[in-house]
Amino acid sequence: MAILPIDSEIFGALFGTVEMRELFSERTQLQLMLDVEAALSRAQARVGLVPREIAHKVTAAARVENLRLTEIARSMHQVGYPVFALVRELGRAAGPEAARYIHLGATTQDILDTALVLQLRRGAVLIRRDLLAIARALAALAQRYRDTPMAGRTHLQQAVPISFGLKCAIWASPFPRHIQRLDQALARAAMLQYGGAAGTLAPLGADGLAVAQALAEELDLRLPDAPWHVVRDTLAEFAALMGLIAGSLGKFAFDITLLMQNEVAEVAEPYEEGRGSSSTMPQKRNPIASEYILAAARAVHALVGVMLGAMIQDHERASGPWQSEALALPESFVLAAGALAQARAIAEGLTVDSERMRRNLTAGAGLIMAEAVAAGLTGAIGRAAAHEIVAHACARAIATHCSLRDVLEQDAAVRAHLTVAEIERLVDPAAYLGSAGAFVDRIVAAIARLA
Repeated sequence: MAILPIDSEIFGALFGTVEMRELFSERTQLQLMLDVEAALSRAQARVGLVPREIAHKVTAAARVENLRLTEIARSMHQVGYPVFALVRELGRAAGPEAARYIHLGATTQDILDTALVLQLRRGAVLIRRDLLAIARALAALAQRYRDTPMAGRTHLQQAVPISFGLKCAIWASPFPRHIQRLDQALARAAMLQYGGAAGTLAPLGADGLAVAQALAEELDLRLPDAPWHVVRDTLAEFAALMGLIAGSLGKFAFDITLLMQNEVAEVAEPYEEGRGSSSTMPQKRNPIASEYILAAARAVHALVGVMLGAMIQDHERASGPWQSEALALPESFVLAAGALAQARAIAEGLTVDSERMRRNLTAGAGLIMAEAVAAGLTGAIGRAAAHEIVAHACARAIATHCSLRDVLEQDAAVRAHLTVAEIERLVDPAAYLGSAGAFVDRIVAAIARLA
Protein backbone atom coordinates (compact mmCIF):
# COMPACT_ATOMS: atom_id res chain seq x y z
CA MET A 1 0.00 0.00 0.00
CA ALA A 2 1.44 3.35 -1.09
CA ILE A 3 1.74 6.17 1.43
CA LEU A 4 3.00 8.84 -0.94
CA PRO A 5 0.95 9.63 -4.07
CA ILE A 6 4.05 9.33 -6.28
CA ASP A 7 4.21 5.62 -5.37
CA SER A 8 0.51 4.98 -5.89
CA GLU A 9 -0.88 2.98 -8.79
CA ILE A 10 -3.81 5.41 -8.81
CA PHE A 11 -2.16 8.80 -8.28
CA GLY A 12 1.34 7.99 -9.48
CA ALA A 13 0.68 8.92 -13.12
CA LEU A 14 -0.33 12.43 -12.03
CA PHE A 15 2.56 13.12 -9.67
CA GLY A 16 5.34 11.33 -11.51
CA THR A 17 6.19 9.21 -14.53
CA VAL A 18 6.58 5.47 -14.84
CA GLU A 19 10.15 5.71 -16.12
CA MET A 20 11.34 8.05 -13.35
CA ARG A 21 9.60 6.00 -10.65
CA GLU A 22 11.24 2.87 -12.03
CA LEU A 23 14.62 4.61 -12.06
CA PHE A 24 14.32 5.46 -8.36
CA SER A 25 12.62 2.20 -7.44
CA GLU A 26 14.03 -0.21 -4.90
CA ARG A 27 14.95 -2.80 -7.54
CA THR A 28 16.81 -0.29 -9.69
CA GLN A 29 18.69 1.06 -6.69
CA LEU A 30 19.73 -2.44 -5.68
CA GLN A 31 20.81 -3.26 -9.23
CA LEU A 32 22.93 -0.12 -9.44
CA MET A 33 24.54 -0.99 -6.12
CA LEU A 34 25.34 -4.40 -7.55
CA ASP A 35 26.75 -2.72 -10.65
CA VAL A 36 29.09 -0.73 -8.43
CA GLU A 37 30.22 -3.82 -6.52
CA ALA A 38 30.83 -5.68 -9.80
CA ALA A 39 32.76 -2.73 -11.21
CA LEU A 40 34.84 -2.63 -8.03
CA SER A 41 35.80 -6.28 -8.52
CA ARG A 42 36.80 -5.61 -12.11
CA ALA A 43 38.76 -2.50 -11.10
CA GLN A 44 40.66 -4.44 -8.44
CA ALA A 45 41.33 -7.20 -10.94
CA ARG A 46 42.88 -4.61 -13.27
CA VAL A 47 45.19 -3.54 -10.44
CA GLY A 48 46.00 -7.14 -9.52
CA LEU A 49 44.23 -7.32 -6.16
CA VAL A 50 41.50 -9.73 -7.35
CA PRO A 51 41.86 -12.71 -9.71
CA ARG A 52 40.23 -11.92 -13.07
CA GLU A 53 38.11 -15.07 -12.96
CA ILE A 54 36.73 -13.90 -9.61
CA ALA A 55 35.80 -10.54 -11.11
CA HIS A 56 33.98 -12.37 -13.91
CA LYS A 57 32.04 -14.46 -11.39
CA VAL A 58 31.05 -11.40 -9.36
CA THR A 59 29.93 -9.54 -12.47
CA ALA A 60 27.85 -12.51 -13.66
CA ALA A 61 26.23 -12.89 -10.24
CA ALA A 62 25.50 -9.18 -9.78
CA ARG A 63 21.87 -9.35 -10.83
CA VAL A 64 19.03 -8.21 -8.61
CA GLU A 65 17.09 -11.38 -9.36
CA ASN A 66 19.85 -13.31 -7.56
CA LEU A 67 19.15 -11.47 -4.30
CA ARG A 68 16.79 -12.66 -1.60
CA LEU A 69 14.98 -9.40 -1.00
CA THR A 70 13.42 -10.70 2.21
CA GLU A 71 16.90 -11.23 3.61
CA ILE A 72 17.96 -7.72 2.67
CA ALA A 73 14.81 -6.29 4.23
CA ARG A 74 15.40 -8.26 7.44
CA SER A 75 19.01 -7.12 7.64
CA MET A 76 18.05 -3.54 6.82
CA HIS A 77 15.71 -3.52 9.79
CA GLN A 78 18.49 -4.82 12.02
CA VAL A 79 21.58 -3.06 10.63
CA GLY A 80 20.07 0.13 9.29
CA TYR A 81 21.72 -0.09 5.85
CA PRO A 82 21.15 -2.43 2.89
CA VAL A 83 24.75 -2.86 1.77
CA PHE A 84 25.77 -5.33 4.47
CA ALA A 85 23.12 -7.81 3.34
CA LEU A 86 23.59 -6.99 -0.34
CA VAL A 87 27.28 -7.90 -0.15
CA ARG A 88 26.43 -11.11 1.67
CA GLU A 89 23.77 -12.01 -0.92
CA LEU A 90 26.12 -11.20 -3.79
CA GLY A 91 28.75 -13.44 -2.23
CA ARG A 92 26.21 -16.23 -1.90
CA ALA A 93 25.29 -15.89 -5.59
CA ALA A 94 28.92 -15.65 -6.76
CA GLY A 95 30.19 -18.49 -4.59
CA PRO A 96 32.35 -18.73 -1.45
CA GLU A 97 35.65 -18.17 -3.25
CA ALA A 98 34.40 -14.96 -4.90
CA ALA A 99 32.75 -13.78 -1.68
CA ARG A 100 36.20 -13.29 -0.10
CA TYR A 101 37.00 -10.52 -2.59
CA ILE A 102 33.74 -8.55 -2.71
CA HIS A 103 33.58 -5.01 -1.29
CA LEU A 104 37.33 -4.68 -0.64
CA GLY A 105 38.26 -1.25 0.73
CA ALA A 106 34.72 0.06 0.38
CA THR A 107 32.23 1.29 2.91
CA THR A 108 28.45 1.33 2.76
CA GLN A 109 28.27 4.97 1.75
CA ASP A 110 30.65 4.42 -1.16
CA ILE A 111 28.22 1.97 -2.71
CA LEU A 112 25.07 3.95 -1.94
CA ASP A 113 26.46 7.27 -3.10
CA THR A 114 27.96 5.95 -6.30
CA ALA A 115 24.73 4.12 -7.12
CA LEU A 116 22.90 7.38 -6.49
CA VAL A 117 25.20 9.21 -8.91
CA LEU A 118 24.38 6.59 -11.55
CA GLN A 119 20.68 7.18 -10.89
CA LEU A 120 21.10 10.95 -11.20
CA ARG A 121 22.92 10.53 -14.48
CA ARG A 122 20.07 8.52 -15.94
CA GLY A 123 17.51 10.85 -14.40
CA ALA A 124 19.21 13.88 -15.95
CA VAL A 125 18.75 12.34 -19.39
CA LEU A 126 15.00 12.04 -18.82
CA ILE A 127 14.72 15.55 -17.40
CA ARG A 128 16.74 17.02 -20.26
CA ARG A 129 14.61 15.29 -22.88
CA ASP A 130 11.42 16.83 -21.53
CA LEU A 131 12.97 20.26 -20.98
CA LEU A 132 13.98 20.29 -24.63
CA ALA A 133 10.58 19.07 -25.83
CA ILE A 134 8.73 21.75 -23.84
CA ALA A 135 11.09 24.47 -25.04
CA ARG A 136 10.54 23.46 -28.66
CA ALA A 137 6.77 23.21 -28.27
CA LEU A 138 6.57 26.66 -26.69
CA ALA A 139 8.88 28.07 -29.36
CA ALA A 140 6.56 26.71 -32.04
CA LEU A 141 3.62 28.43 -30.35
CA ALA A 142 5.63 31.62 -30.06
CA GLN A 143 6.34 31.60 -33.78
CA ARG A 144 2.76 30.79 -34.72
CA TYR A 145 1.31 33.57 -32.57
CA ARG A 146 4.22 36.00 -32.92
CA ASP A 147 1.97 38.91 -33.91
CA THR A 148 -1.33 37.87 -32.30
CA PRO A 149 -2.31 40.67 -29.89
CA MET A 150 -3.67 39.93 -26.45
CA ALA A 151 -3.98 41.76 -23.15
CA GLY A 152 -0.84 41.96 -21.11
CA ARG A 153 -1.75 41.85 -17.44
CA THR A 154 -0.03 43.28 -14.38
CA HIS A 155 -1.41 42.84 -10.86
CA LEU A 156 -4.09 40.66 -12.54
CA GLN A 157 -5.44 43.68 -14.45
CA GLN A 158 -5.17 44.58 -18.12
CA ALA A 159 -2.08 46.73 -18.62
CA VAL A 160 -0.92 47.10 -22.24
CA PRO A 161 -1.17 44.87 -25.30
CA ILE A 162 1.38 42.13 -25.83
CA SER A 163 1.41 39.27 -28.30
CA PHE A 164 0.53 35.73 -27.34
CA GLY A 165 3.74 34.77 -29.08
CA LEU A 166 5.69 36.86 -26.60
CA LYS A 167 3.88 35.19 -23.70
CA CYS A 168 4.84 31.77 -25.05
CA ALA A 169 8.41 32.93 -25.61
CA ILE A 170 8.66 34.19 -22.04
CA TRP A 171 7.40 30.83 -20.80
CA ALA A 172 10.07 29.15 -22.92
CA SER A 173 12.94 31.49 -22.07
CA PRO A 174 14.23 29.74 -18.89
CA PHE A 175 14.42 26.30 -20.49
CA PRO A 176 17.68 26.79 -22.41
CA ARG A 177 19.23 27.96 -19.14
CA HIS A 178 17.82 24.96 -17.28
CA ILE A 179 19.32 22.64 -19.88
CA GLN A 180 22.67 24.39 -19.52
CA ARG A 181 22.44 24.16 -15.72
CA LEU A 182 21.53 20.48 -15.95
CA ASP A 183 24.51 19.69 -18.17
CA GLN A 184 26.83 21.61 -15.87
CA ALA A 185 25.39 20.09 -12.70
CA LEU A 186 25.75 16.59 -14.12
CA ALA A 187 29.35 17.25 -15.10
CA ARG A 188 30.09 18.26 -11.51
CA ALA A 189 28.08 15.46 -9.87
CA ALA A 190 29.10 12.53 -12.10
CA MET A 191 32.03 11.54 -9.91
CA LEU A 192 32.95 8.40 -8.08
CA GLN A 193 32.53 7.97 -4.36
CA TYR A 194 35.15 5.56 -3.04
CA GLY A 195 36.96 6.34 0.17
CA GLY A 196 36.41 3.53 2.65
CA ALA A 197 35.64 4.02 6.30
CA ALA A 198 36.83 7.61 6.70
CA GLY A 199 37.94 8.61 3.23
CA THR A 200 41.51 7.27 3.27
CA LEU A 201 41.31 3.89 1.44
CA ALA A 202 43.83 2.72 4.01
CA PRO A 203 43.01 -1.02 3.61
CA LEU A 204 44.30 -0.87 0.02
CA GLY A 205 47.66 0.59 1.00
CA ALA A 206 49.54 2.07 -1.94
CA ASP A 207 46.94 0.71 -4.40
CA GLY A 208 44.10 2.95 -3.22
CA LEU A 209 44.28 5.62 -5.91
CA ALA A 210 44.92 3.07 -8.66
CA VAL A 211 41.80 1.11 -7.69
CA ALA A 212 39.77 4.31 -7.45
CA GLN A 213 40.91 5.40 -10.92
CA ALA A 214 40.11 2.00 -12.40
CA LEU A 215 36.70 1.98 -10.70
CA ALA A 216 35.90 5.44 -12.05
CA GLU A 217 36.79 4.25 -15.54
CA GLU A 218 34.66 1.12 -15.18
CA LEU A 219 31.63 3.26 -14.31
CA ASP A 220 32.50 6.11 -16.70
CA LEU A 221 32.62 8.56 -13.80
CA ARG A 222 35.10 11.27 -12.96
CA LEU A 223 37.59 10.57 -10.17
CA PRO A 224 37.33 13.41 -7.62
CA ASP A 225 40.36 14.87 -5.91
CA ALA A 226 39.19 13.23 -2.68
CA PRO A 227 36.16 11.27 -1.41
CA TRP A 228 33.12 13.46 -0.78
CA HIS A 229 31.35 11.53 1.97
CA VAL A 230 30.46 14.70 3.89
CA VAL A 231 30.68 17.25 1.07
CA ARG A 232 27.24 17.24 -0.53
CA ASP A 233 27.15 20.38 -2.66
CA THR A 234 26.72 18.55 -5.97
CA LEU A 235 23.68 16.67 -4.70
CA ALA A 236 22.18 19.81 -3.19
CA GLU A 237 22.80 21.54 -6.51
CA PHE A 238 20.70 18.92 -8.28
CA ALA A 239 17.90 19.39 -5.78
CA ALA A 240 18.06 23.16 -6.20
CA LEU A 241 17.95 22.71 -9.97
CA MET A 242 14.81 20.59 -9.65
CA GLY A 243 13.40 23.49 -7.63
CA LEU A 244 14.28 26.00 -10.36
CA ILE A 245 12.73 23.81 -13.04
CA ALA A 246 9.63 23.32 -10.91
CA GLY A 247 9.38 27.08 -10.43
CA SER A 248 9.42 27.72 -14.18
CA LEU A 249 6.84 25.00 -14.73
CA GLY A 250 4.73 26.46 -11.92
CA LYS A 251 4.76 29.92 -13.52
CA PHE A 252 3.62 28.37 -16.82
CA ALA A 253 0.90 26.36 -15.09
CA PHE A 254 -0.31 29.33 -13.04
CA ASP A 255 -0.69 31.43 -16.18
CA ILE A 256 -2.56 28.64 -17.95
CA THR A 257 -4.90 28.31 -14.96
CA LEU A 258 -5.65 32.05 -15.03
CA LEU A 259 -6.10 32.13 -18.81
CA MET A 260 -8.56 29.23 -18.59
CA GLN A 261 -10.94 31.12 -16.29
CA ASN A 262 -14.36 31.45 -17.93
CA GLU A 263 -14.14 35.23 -17.79
CA VAL A 264 -10.84 35.09 -19.73
CA ALA A 265 -11.02 31.83 -21.71
CA GLU A 266 -8.10 32.61 -24.00
CA VAL A 267 -6.44 29.19 -23.87
CA ALA A 268 -7.35 25.72 -22.68
CA GLU A 269 -5.46 22.60 -21.76
CA PRO A 270 -5.70 19.71 -24.24
CA TYR A 271 -9.08 18.11 -23.82
CA GLU A 272 -10.45 14.62 -24.05
CA GLU A 273 -13.85 13.48 -22.90
CA GLY A 274 -14.09 13.51 -19.12
CA ARG A 275 -10.73 15.19 -18.50
CA GLY A 276 -10.91 17.89 -15.85
CA SER A 277 -14.61 17.31 -15.31
CA SER A 278 -16.48 17.69 -12.04
CA SER A 279 -18.45 15.00 -10.22
CA THR A 280 -21.37 17.45 -9.83
CA MET A 281 -20.98 20.14 -12.51
CA PRO A 282 -21.14 18.68 -16.03
CA GLN A 283 -19.95 21.91 -17.68
CA LYS A 284 -16.57 22.05 -15.91
CA ARG A 285 -13.24 21.74 -17.71
CA ASN A 286 -10.80 22.25 -14.89
CA PRO A 287 -7.08 22.97 -15.53
CA ILE A 288 -6.21 19.60 -14.07
CA ALA A 289 -2.70 19.26 -15.49
CA SER A 290 -1.77 22.75 -14.32
CA GLU A 291 -3.07 21.99 -10.85
CA TYR A 292 -0.80 18.96 -10.52
CA ILE A 293 2.16 20.97 -11.81
CA LEU A 294 1.53 23.60 -9.14
CA ALA A 295 1.21 20.97 -6.42
CA ALA A 296 4.43 19.29 -7.52
CA ALA A 297 6.29 22.61 -7.70
CA ARG A 298 5.40 23.49 -4.12
CA ALA A 299 6.50 20.05 -2.91
CA VAL A 300 9.81 20.20 -4.79
CA HIS A 301 10.51 23.64 -3.33
CA ALA A 302 10.00 22.24 0.15
CA LEU A 303 12.39 19.36 -0.57
CA VAL A 304 15.15 21.75 -1.65
CA GLY A 305 15.35 22.92 1.95
CA VAL A 306 15.87 19.35 3.15
CA MET A 307 18.79 18.89 0.77
CA LEU A 308 20.37 22.20 1.73
CA GLY A 309 20.04 21.25 5.38
CA ALA A 310 21.69 17.90 4.68
CA MET A 311 24.86 19.71 3.61
CA ILE A 312 25.70 20.42 7.24
CA GLN A 313 27.38 17.12 8.14
CA ASP A 314 29.57 16.17 11.04
CA HIS A 315 33.20 15.05 10.84
CA GLU A 316 33.95 12.22 8.38
CA ARG A 317 30.51 10.56 8.34
CA ALA A 318 27.18 12.23 9.00
CA SER A 319 24.96 11.16 11.86
CA GLY A 320 21.58 11.89 10.30
CA PRO A 321 21.83 14.53 7.54
CA TRP A 322 23.05 12.00 4.97
CA GLN A 323 20.07 9.75 5.61
CA SER A 324 17.64 12.62 5.04
CA GLU A 325 18.79 12.91 1.42
CA ALA A 326 17.02 9.65 0.65
CA LEU A 327 13.76 11.31 1.69
CA ALA A 328 14.24 14.30 -0.57
CA LEU A 329 16.32 13.76 -3.70
CA PRO A 330 14.46 10.83 -5.33
CA GLU A 331 11.10 12.44 -4.63
CA SER A 332 12.22 15.76 -6.09
CA PHE A 333 13.26 14.00 -9.30
CA VAL A 334 10.01 12.05 -9.56
CA LEU A 335 7.85 15.11 -8.87
CA ALA A 336 9.83 17.23 -11.33
CA ALA A 337 9.47 14.51 -13.97
CA GLY A 338 5.73 14.38 -13.38
CA ALA A 339 5.42 18.15 -13.66
CA LEU A 340 7.49 18.12 -16.85
CA ALA A 341 5.27 15.44 -18.36
CA GLN A 342 2.13 17.44 -17.55
CA ALA A 343 3.68 20.64 -18.90
CA ARG A 344 4.82 18.92 -22.07
CA ALA A 345 1.30 17.68 -22.71
CA ILE A 346 -0.06 21.20 -22.27
CA ALA A 347 2.58 22.84 -24.46
CA GLU A 348 2.20 20.30 -27.26
CA GLY A 349 -1.60 20.34 -27.28
CA LEU A 350 -2.63 23.81 -26.07
CA THR A 351 -5.89 25.18 -27.46
CA VAL A 352 -5.57 28.88 -28.30
CA ASP A 353 -8.55 31.19 -28.89
CA SER A 354 -7.07 34.22 -30.62
CA GLU A 355 -10.52 35.65 -31.32
CA ARG A 356 -11.27 35.65 -27.61
CA MET A 357 -7.97 37.43 -27.04
CA ARG A 358 -9.08 40.18 -29.43
CA ARG A 359 -12.47 40.48 -27.74
CA ASN A 360 -10.85 40.72 -24.31
CA LEU A 361 -8.66 43.55 -25.57
CA THR A 362 -11.78 45.64 -26.18
CA ALA A 363 -13.69 44.48 -23.12
CA GLY A 364 -12.32 47.31 -20.98
CA ALA A 365 -13.59 50.12 -23.19
CA GLY A 366 -10.16 50.45 -24.78
CA LEU A 367 -8.51 51.63 -21.56
CA ILE A 368 -5.66 49.20 -22.20
CA MET A 369 -4.45 51.67 -24.86
CA ALA A 370 -4.00 54.56 -22.41
CA GLU A 371 -0.22 54.25 -22.37
CA ALA A 372 -0.12 54.29 -26.18
CA VAL A 373 -2.19 57.48 -26.32
CA ALA A 374 -0.02 59.14 -23.67
CA ALA A 375 3.07 58.18 -25.64
CA GLY A 376 1.51 59.69 -28.75
CA LEU A 377 0.91 62.98 -26.96
CA THR A 378 4.29 63.14 -25.23
CA GLY A 379 6.14 64.53 -28.22
CA ALA A 380 3.81 67.53 -28.36
CA ILE A 381 3.21 68.39 -24.68
CA GLY A 382 5.70 66.35 -22.61
CA ARG A 383 5.31 63.14 -20.62
CA ALA A 384 3.76 64.59 -17.42
CA ALA A 385 1.12 66.67 -19.20
CA ALA A 386 0.26 63.80 -21.56
CA HIS A 387 -0.10 61.41 -18.64
CA GLU A 388 -2.45 63.81 -16.82
CA ILE A 389 -4.68 64.42 -19.86
CA VAL A 390 -5.02 60.71 -20.61
CA ALA A 391 -5.64 59.89 -16.92
CA HIS A 392 -8.57 62.34 -16.90
CA ALA A 393 -9.88 60.86 -20.14
CA CYS A 394 -9.73 57.35 -18.65
CA ALA A 395 -11.63 58.53 -15.57
CA ARG A 396 -14.37 60.01 -17.78
CA ALA A 397 -14.57 56.82 -19.84
CA ILE A 398 -15.03 54.76 -16.68
CA ALA A 399 -17.61 57.15 -15.21
CA THR A 400 -19.68 57.46 -18.39
CA HIS A 401 -19.26 53.87 -19.60
CA CYS A 402 -17.92 55.18 -22.90
CA SER A 403 -14.94 53.91 -24.84
CA LEU A 404 -11.62 55.66 -24.42
CA ARG A 405 -11.59 56.37 -28.13
CA ASP A 406 -14.91 58.24 -28.00
CA VAL A 407 -13.81 60.27 -25.00
CA LEU A 408 -10.53 61.18 -26.66
CA GLU A 409 -12.23 62.26 -29.86
CA GLN A 410 -14.45 64.62 -27.82
CA ASP A 411 -11.62 65.98 -25.67
CA ALA A 412 -10.49 69.42 -26.87
CA ALA A 413 -7.11 69.12 -25.16
CA VAL A 414 -6.45 65.88 -27.03
CA ARG A 415 -7.85 67.05 -30.36
CA ALA A 416 -5.57 70.07 -30.22
CA HIS A 417 -2.69 67.70 -30.88
CA LEU A 418 -4.17 64.53 -32.41
CA THR A 419 -6.43 64.00 -35.40
CA VAL A 420 -9.21 61.41 -35.42
CA ALA A 421 -7.07 59.21 -37.65
CA GLU A 422 -4.14 59.48 -35.24
CA ILE A 423 -6.40 58.58 -32.33
CA GLU A 424 -7.69 55.55 -34.27
CA ARG A 425 -4.11 54.42 -34.83
CA LEU A 426 -3.11 54.96 -31.20
CA VAL A 427 -6.00 52.87 -29.83
CA ASP A 428 -5.27 49.92 -32.14
CA PRO A 429 -3.72 47.15 -29.95
CA ALA A 430 -2.01 45.48 -32.92
CA ALA A 431 -0.09 48.70 -33.60
CA TYR A 432 1.34 48.87 -30.07
CA LEU A 433 3.33 45.66 -29.70
CA GLY A 434 6.70 47.39 -29.64
CA SER A 435 9.61 44.96 -29.81
CA ALA A 436 7.50 41.92 -28.91
CA GLY A 437 8.17 40.28 -32.26
CA ALA A 438 11.90 40.85 -31.99
CA PHE A 439 11.96 39.32 -28.51
CA VAL A 440 10.08 36.29 -29.80
CA ASP A 441 12.57 35.87 -32.62
CA ARG A 442 15.52 36.02 -30.24
CA ILE A 443 14.13 33.40 -27.87
CA VAL A 444 13.01 31.12 -30.70
CA ALA A 445 16.50 31.36 -32.18
CA ALA A 446 18.08 30.47 -28.84
CA ILE A 447 15.89 27.39 -28.57
CA ALA A 448 16.64 26.39 -32.16
CA ARG A 449 20.34 26.24 -31.22
CA LEU A 450 19.68 23.66 -28.49
CA ALA A 451 20.80 20.13 -29.10
